[in-house]
Amino acid sequence: MSTNDKLAEPAGEVRPVVAPIQHNIDTTFDEKKPRNFDDEKDLDVEEVKSLDQEHHDDFTLDPFKPFDDLPEERENILTFRAVFVGLCCGALVNASNVYLGLKTGWTFTANLFGAIAGFAIVKFMSRVFGDMPILGGSFGPRENNIVQTAAMASGGLSSVFISAFPAMYQLNLFDTPKNDYWKIVSLTAVGGYFGFFFATPMRKFFVIYVARELRLIFPTASATAMTIRSMHQAVTGEAIGKKKMKVLSIAFIGALVLRVVSQYATGILWDWHFFTWFFIWGHYKNAALAVENWGWYLEWTPAFIGSGMLVGLNVAISFFVGSVLAWGIIGPALVHHGVCWGVDISGGDPKWDGLISFASLGKAASSKDHPSPRYWMLWPGVLLMIAVSFTELALQWRIIWFAFKAVYRAICAAIYNVGLKMKTELTFFKQSGDRADDDMVQDSAEDHHLVKMWMWMPGLILSIICTCVVMGVEFDMPVGMSLLSVFLAFFFSFLAIQCTGVTDITPLTAASKASQIILGGATKGEGWDVTHAQRLNLLGGAMASIGANQSTDLTSDFRTGFLLRTPPIQQWLTQAVGTIVAVFLAPAMFQLFTTAYPCIIDAEAETCAFLAPSVSAWKATAVAVTDPTFPIPKTSGIFAIVFAIFGCFMVLVRHYVWVGKLEWMKTYHPNMMCFGLAFVLPQTQYGTAMVIGATITAVWAKKSPVGFDVAGYAVAAGLIAGEGIGGVVNAVFQIAGISGDVYGTMAGCPGDAC
Repeated sequence: MSTNDKLAEPAGEVRPVVAPIQHNIDTTFDEKKPRNFDDEKDLDVEEVKSLDQEHHDDFTLDPFKPFDDLPEERENILTFRAVFVGLCCGALVNASNVYLGLKTGWTFTANLFGAIAGFAIVKFMSRVFGDMPILGGSFGPRENNIVQTAAMASGGLSSVFISAFPAMYQLNLFDTPKNDYWKIVSLTAVGGYFGFFFATPMRKFFVIYVARELRLIFPTASATAMTIRSMHQAVTGEAIGKKKMKVLSIAFIGALVLRVVSQYATGILWDWHFFTWFFIWGHYKNAALAVENWGWYLEWTPAFIGSGMLVGLNVAISFFVGSVLAWGIIGPALVHHGVCWGVDISGGDPKWDGLISFASLGKAASSKDHPSPRYWMLWPGVLLMIAVSFTELALQWRIIWFAFKAVYRAICAAIYNVGLKMKTELTFFKQSGDRADDDMVQDSAEDHHLVKMWMWMPGLILSIICTCVVMGVEFDMPVGMSLLSVFLAFFFSFLAIQCTGVTDITPLTAASKASQIILGGATKGEGWDVTHAQRLNLLGGAMASIGANQSTDLTSDFRTGFLLRTPPIQQWLTQAVGTIVAVFLAPAMFQLFTTAYPCIIDAEAETCAFLAPSVSAWKATAVAVTDPTFPIPKTSGIFAIVFAIFGCFMVLVRHYVWVGKLEWMKTYHPNMMCFGLAFVLPQTQYGTAMVIGATITAVWAKKSPVGFDVAGYAVAAGLIAGEGIGGVVNAVFQIAGISGDVYGTMAGCPGDAC
């Protein structure tokens, strides 16, 4: 919920598990483990269940042992077909994430989509082309892992394009995305490859060295490994894989077609504005329009119905209730008492008199003396997300402390080993570096399959140097500030990886906002003008976000490869190629959408199809820490502090009160991060759609657990990716002048415009 905290976190940061939203997962991994069930008539379901339970028990007993029931496979799994198919899958997810992120601040990982689609495509190729070189040959789980790894690498780096970069344009800190394309690519490249090289030694540290000690399960990565293993089982695997791909394809195509076709009849096929309908049926004279003004309508968005299927009822209901609180209770109360005001969007049409927007963030509506409801509620939402994210991070202090102790121990052990080679026994370092044998995880990778220090260390150093050069030459950032940004990226990448390993939550919100706050303090005494200070603030936060995002994704990939016994060097080379694709693709997608919808980077736009809540959060933080005046309405500031304290209190209750016999209460405990996102995002339809999806999952899983375990996550992944690619097609149509606002109908839309 990349609330971007991967689901994964808002602010370009809510990214989900096995496909989307962050939520806590028990270390036994009961909830998210894909099960090897198949309900086809020609399969013995009970036999499959029994086999699956046996594998599940093995994993639960020792989740730090690679699978030992994998089929034989050729040694060279880094094939052209695997990398190419994986890059294509990742490109689809990358483009989809830019669309979805600009819409709602949510992004999704490519794990599940890449694993399932990769299996179906390469399996088909292995049959059609037989033993033909390059395209043919047998296909096993490790090569499937290479496909998924390429998808993850090329599907990343989109988080800053739905947050930091649009915020810079809205603050008039850059020129245009077209003119700045190569600047943006250069920054994305240095940040992406810093994360890539930083993640390389993190495999040995987090996946091998301290994994058992810190209980680093990496739930999503482990789920992906299990999904791949299940699809390659001799008896039932192929049938399961076929079924998964079939339902994924149907969901993908259906969502894509609906997204493209619906633009020509938005008010009929996409958005159901019930209160506008009541207003029209009442001959434009009743009070139903007052409810429409607050954005209460139903949207048939496959992506968020799919994300609701993935995150479950708790997250979905929390998001929906947060929307009700913000846009059904607090907002109307603020307007009623004259604290906030709206903008007339009737266009002078007398029949639509009274049509008002309360979601404006234009200059006039962003005044602390006369704010719009959206501007007023932006601050409580942002502060709540920051406070909750930091509280969650602080509650991991023991694990963080143990992680840094492990770093110290690893350094001591390394120094002791160097001493031995020099025929000097350094007793102190030997004692400091010792650890219990039962804490060790046995690495199945052979020595010649490991990535050597000489391969990644020069690249890491070069990426840091290039960061300073790019920041200084392209963006006029002093070397000291650049090095501070790199240090923050290093520090928060380390924390993000260990938090993801334990909870499956990547704290990108905490990383980016903490970086902005620290950089804001660093610029205070420099005497720079506000514009320059804001630019450096957002650039530094972007570096921390890119580094933490990329390093976490790639370390999680190493965990998947560890379970599947994939040679790390082959995964590493795949990640290097995938990162190249992401470096150019994500900026290109951003340029495509901002060309088709200029309102994305126009802070004065009163209406826009992309409200980009993550952009608002980043911009608000940059303004707050650099503006010499206090830009927050007094009442909003007071409420924000109280709301943040309440959010932190609720986090403490979940961690310390709902334990023991009260553990069951955690199921019903509200997700405060989702409440914060609901305040920032004045679009209530997404919470409604997620509740629909979560309800479908709850009913389906109860009525047919076997069918859901086989097809549920695949359907969700197809819906999410399908709508995202449909949005890309719509952007192309918009530029070509054949979009729905040219040839479509706006029947059923408020003000005759959707």
